[in-house]
Amino acid sequence: MKAGLAHEAAMPASLLSPDDRAELARLGGARVAFDEPMSRHTTLRIGGPADAWFAPAAVDELRAVVEACAARRIPMIAVGGGSNLLVRDGGIRGVAIATRNLRGLERVGDAELRVEAGVSTGKLLASATGWELGGIEFLGGVPGSVGGGLIMNAGTYLGEFKDVTTEVASVRLGDGALVRRPAGECGFVYRGSALPPGEVVVEGRLALRPRPRAEIDAVVRDLRDRRRSREPQRVSNAGSVFKNPPGDFAGRLIEATGLKGTRVGGAECSPVHANWFVNQGGATAADMFELIRVARARVAEVHGVELELEWKVIGDD
Repeated sequence: MKAGLAHEAAMPASLLSPDDRAELARLGGARVAFDEPMSRHTTLRIGGPADAWFAPAAVDELRAVVEACAARRIPMIAVGGGSNLLVRDGGIRGVAIATRNLRGLERVGDAELRVEAGVSTGKLLASATGWELGGIEFLGGVPGSVGGGLIMNAGTYLGEFKDVTTEVASVRLGDGALVRRPAGECGFVYRGSALPPGEVVVEGRLALRPRPRAEIDAVVRDLRDRRRSREPQRVSNAGSVFKNPPGDFAGRLIEATGLKGTRVGGAECSPVHANWFVNQGGATAADMFELIRVARARVAEVHGVELELEWKVIGDD
């Protein structure tokens, strides 16, 4: 498939005044970057510039910046660790809040963990395994961070975050308030939740169970081997593009239409797994959107199934 001709478009003007920038720099210091390309902060390596990108090192620091932005009517959006995320080519107006520096992780009971949003899923699993606590073996080979995992209810056939989460804490973007919700109020569903988009998830509480390390290692090793054999490696991606429809698999449906290996610009439907669209180099969000459109249309035509996007899409065209 041939890509359409690229065209130059003027980037949207920043919403931040010089005074806004000075205040953000004062509050956030070196953890604030201005006119920052989001391609540096997403696993797809795609995305136009954010007016400001902020990665707080503590929840109190986050709350201070949120309060200042709310008072100045500066838009804010959470981007987490940048996985499972497609940022449009026009970038983000206002402040993009990354939680990657919120890395607190502790055992607070015999089998309970308090984990901040920026902790990687791999680090969480390794720590739980070291404490001989089972229940999150499903994270073996799952990329990303805890914050995004909670919002998306990330998981595999072995389980999901909803199975172990007891509480989620978030910072409300409207006023900087810290909100705590029991799991029953988070609205966890398949690859999603009812956690409000107007909040930044900062922490989760997980209830695990004792399990010998050898058993955990064996289960995780099998899962990782399975994923490595079925998913593309060493190429920029954001995981599964579409949610699996009830009783079927998005990858199977796409592959059956013959789309594996199809490219639009630098975006490719992976020859390894049809439900993984990868950046083979220089891909734009526009390339990815066109590939998504083609896949949806082809699957609808051939199978009569409407695929639902699993990636989160943000930013301006």
